[in-house]
Amino acid sequence: MARVLIVDDDPDILGIVKFRLSKAGHQVLGAASGPEALQIVARHGNPDLVVLDVSMPGMTGFELLQSLRQIPGLQAMPAIFLSARVSPRDIETGRSLGATYLTKPFVASALLKAIEREVVTTAW
Repeated sequence: MARVLIVDDDPDILGIVKFRLSKAGHQVLGAASGPEALQIVARHGNPDLVVLDVSMPGMTGFELLQSLRQIPGLQAMPAIFLSARVSPRDIETGRSLGATYLTKPFVASALLKAIEREVVTTAW
C-alpha cells in the first residue's frame, strides 16, 4: 500500500483520516502543521502521497506543498487537498499546484478512491 503523510491542524480530522487510511492498509504518518510535516519527511523519508488541509496556522497547505516539492524526489509527488475552503479561487489554486481538491465534510470512500488514483505504492 501507499506511504501517506496527512497534515491537518484539526486533531479530530487528523485522527479520522489516519484511522481510515490505516484501516485500508496504508502506512500513515500525521502532522499538525507544515513545519512538523517537513520534519517528518526529513526523519522518515519521502511519502508516496500527501493529504493536506489548506488553512493551517503559520504555513498554509498551498505553501507546504510548494516546500515539499522543493525536496529531491518530491517534485511530482501526488497531493490531495482536504479542506473546508470551497471558494472557486482556493479550488483553482489547489488544482494549479497539480493536486486533487476534496472538500470537508468529506466522504472517506472518495478520499480512498482519490488516493488509489494518485499513488504508485511502495514500502515506507
